[in-house]
Amino acid sequence: MAGRNIEKMASIDAQLRQLAPAKVSEDDKLIEYDALLLDRFLDILQDLHGEDLRETVQELYELSAEYEGKREPKKLEELGKVLTSLDAGDSIVISKAFSHMLNLANLAEEVQIAYRRRIKKLKKGDFVDESSAATESDIEETFKRLVSDLGKSPEEIFDALKNQTVDLVLTAHPTQSVRRSLLQKHGRIRDCLAQLYAKDITPDDKHELDESLQREIQAAFRTDEIRRTPPTPQDEMRAGMSYFHETIWNGVPKFLRRVDTALKNIGIDERVPYNAPLIQFSSWMGGDRDGNPRVTPEVTRDVCLLARMMAANLYYNQIENLMFELSMWRCTDEFRAKADEIHRNSRKDAAKHYIEFWKTIPPTEPYRVILGDVRDRLYHTRERSRQLLSNGISEIPEEATFTNVEQFLEPLELCYRSLCSCGDRPIADGTLLDFLRQVSTFGLSLVRLDIRQESERHTDVLDAITKHLDGSSYREWSEERRQEWLLAELSGKRPLFGPDLPKTEEIADVLDTFKVISELPSDCFGAYIISMATSPSDVLAVELLQRECHVKTPLRVVPLFEKLADLEAAPAAVSRLFSLDWYKNRINGKQEVMIGYSDSGKDAGRLSAAWELYKAQEELVKVAKKYGVKLTMFHGRGGTVGRGGGPTHLAILSQPPDTVNGSLRVTVQGEVIEQSFGEEHLCFRTLQRFTAATLEHGMNPPVSPKPEWRALLDAMAVVATEEYRSVVFQEPRFVEYFRLATPELEYGRMNIGSRPSKRKPSGGIESLRAIPWIFAWTQTRFHLPVWLGFGAAFKYAIKKDVRNLHMLQDMYKHWPFFRVTIDLIEMVFAKGDPGIAALYDKLLVSKDLWAFGEKLRTNFEETKNLILQTAGHKDLLEGDPYLKQRLRLRDSYITTLNVCQAYTLKRIRDQSYNVTLRPHISKEIMQSSKSAQELVKLNPTSEYAPGLEDTLILTMKGIAAGLQNTG
Repeated sequence: MAGRNIEKMASIDAQLRQLAPAKVSEDDKLIEYDALLLDRFLDILQDLHGEDLRETVQELYELSAEYEGKREPKKLEELGKVLTSLDAGDSIVISKAFSHMLNLANLAEEVQIAYRRRIKKLKKGDFVDESSAATESDIEETFKRLVSDLGKSPEEIFDALKNQTVDLVLTAHPTQSVRRSLLQKHGRIRDCLAQLYAKDITPDDKHELDESLQREIQAAFRTDEIRRTPPTPQDEMRAGMSYFHETIWNGVPKFLRRVDTALKNIGIDERVPYNAPLIQFSSWMGGDRDGNPRVTPEVTRDVCLLARMMAANLYYNQIENLMFELSMWRCTDEFRAKADEIHRNSRKDAAKHYIEFWKTIPPTEPYRVILGDVRDRLYHTRERSRQLLSNGISEIPEEATFTNVEQFLEPLELCYRSLCSCGDRPIADGTLLDFLRQVSTFGLSLVRLDIRQESERHTDVLDAITKHLDGSSYREWSEERRQEWLLAELSGKRPLFGPDLPKTEEIADVLDTFKVISELPSDCFGAYIISMATSPSDVLAVELLQRECHVKTPLRVVPLFEKLADLEAAPAAVSRLFSLDWYKNRINGKQEVMIGYSDSGKDAGRLSAAWELYKAQEELVKVAKKYGVKLTMFHGRGGTVGRGGGPTHLAILSQPPDTVNGSLRVTVQGEVIEQSFGEEHLCFRTLQRFTAATLEHGMNPPVSPKPEWRALLDAMAVVATEEYRSVVFQEPRFVEYFRLATPELEYGRMNIGSRPSKRKPSGGIESLRAIPWIFAWTQTRFHLPVWLGFGAAFKYAIKKDVRNLHMLQDMYKHWPFFRVTIDLIEMVFAKGDPGIAALYDKLLVSKDLWAFGEKLRTNFEETKNLILQTAGHKDLLEGDPYLKQRLRLRDSYITTLNVCQAYTLKRIRDQSYNVTLRPHISKEIMQSSKSAQELVKLNPTSEYAPGLEDTLILTMKGIAAGLQNTG
């Protein structure tokens, strides 16, 4: 028996080597990294839970790998038999083990990508990882290409760069399914793995690193992956802000130094001015109240004060280093006069609570005198925010703090000028320049908070006001009458309402939000975004409410167009808005418009949504040009392809010409925040990718599509929308099928976000949020919302005229927008597996709906073949061997989790479903007298049979990690 066990142990390694895809190139270490992490993990699993459990994991892995090899449905049933025979405790351990192995495979990939990047072997045009295609160039290559290939002068590049802005807007969309406690451990596993393969490592180092690696793998496995309570908006904001002190804060000045170096290399001997707004950060966390009743005015106030406190604290922690560095005594007369004045007015014992420089600083160190004063004000700024946050009042007078960023910059600029005048520019261009750049980027508020609210909620408030004034109903008025009344009120002076206005809770909530905006410093806020905006009155309503609530510096008002019909009507609505004199004077030649990718996709399918978004942008730019307005497009992209996600660099370069124009706002959502800013090198790459692509789009715009390409795509989009809607909205039993065939009903239990998964508790697909809609289809590996409609559209085009196939291939080769759209769909097909979806149908869907599922799966295969034909590929991802290899590596783990999920759902939904349990196999459970209760009691309130809910949630998290796309 023992002999067989040793043999069996060795077999998984042999099996892995056999099953693992081959090396793609000489510098390919992925398989090595993955095998090392897996070996360590399986040893830990055996130590904790015994040999039998490890063997079961291996058996499941082998069955999955056999299924992946031949795609035989029989193998899935064999897997199901093993999985359903596990008791509650064992089944939790096994699903946790597979979820953990997928997270480890992801970490091995990240280390491999960083390694290949370091050795500069990255070919152009690879998809490096799903979230970021590496057609990306580093900033220096972009500069050089613009100079050598396009004949741009270095000065032109420098000018364009100085005037461009990329604003990254972090949103708390509930798609980050991994807990922060685990993200930190994952980061440490990544570090250990990278260091283990360093060239100059000693045997002792190696031993210690290996120990740390095992410790972190075990710590991650022993951490409860499941969030037991939903996060509050304040939790989400703190999680989002944690990226600032971990990577973004120091990442920005580091990146800007690299830009300086790249400029030097093309012959520009100047640095990017510290106040050039190259990168800006905004946030929706605690400001986005659309459909989220948990974001109250009080929450908005809290997150603004918290962000101010964090910003002051980050500056405060750095200012002493700067004081140490600037120990010079030479300075200009202007500077000395200022330093002497501060010195004369300083109290002897004022600095006792500081650790360094706690005595009065002598006037012979003028820079330290002035920076000491900055430190005092930062200290008060931080403490005042802290007191306001905890008590609502503060005894620190506002005069003792920094109230605007100009006050903060003034003494720092004075130091900079004085050092340069005295021949010390190299010193000024050190830590001081970095500090100035941080102040210019983050200000006093760290990020600017956008407020988002649904247009209907403003209509409710105005309706209450007009009824109170003269009994008429604003809601009943025509658009013309609304505009006329709003403009008359905006031009007049009378206050519209007093404290006696009758208010419902909802109305009070909207007005109190404006009150918070009026009370807090104006640099806390960015834009006021109106979702479901359709007409000019929606924008004017917010302008009027800002005035009525005494907002001293009104926020810019941004309409958000999402549904297909709204996108089509957007250019006309914006044009009507610009034709109003009052509004034109108000905006000072600048307007921002937001376009939504998720809801447009859910409404009409990916193909039509992508094309409509493209055309709407072109038209909006024409309208803005006609009225002499500079337009900024704000792209609301999700992480997954179904919600407009995909590689950043390609996405920017495939936008229509003239639509980026040096200013770009983009949402960075949920799990994408971790992929973009989770590590220093990721943060650097993200900043570089956005900056380089924005510059390139402006200086080397993509081609405009030929008229015949447009005509073909127009006709195809109509067919695609028809097919998509005929299935999703018109098929009478579609909603029933969707709820049976996917874990959509159970999604809410994951506690991913603070926002409810539905806009309205009842209602069909329309009221379902885009995230759970995509999430549910991703879980079953069917990805229906992404590809549905493509097949019919391509079939129609080729049937209409056989030469259209040639035209489509031509579009794929020469039109970036079309190519990106097709490549992303191809990537989704590579992650899909209709065989898995068929298993869910068989177990969960009523027999009379089986034919419907079968029809959809046939459509999946047909669509896939048409996409391959268009791209001129024989196999999926043939142009990208690295991604293909990574997906193959993950597939066997994901398949086990899919089968486990399908059978667990069966047991949850069908009480009469009988399974025969075998005895416990986990050693830990067998040895304790409490049997499976240990793990099961983490969730004592579950309404399901013991262990089922946790097993289900673990499979959801594992599959999300494996597909690297949540919602």
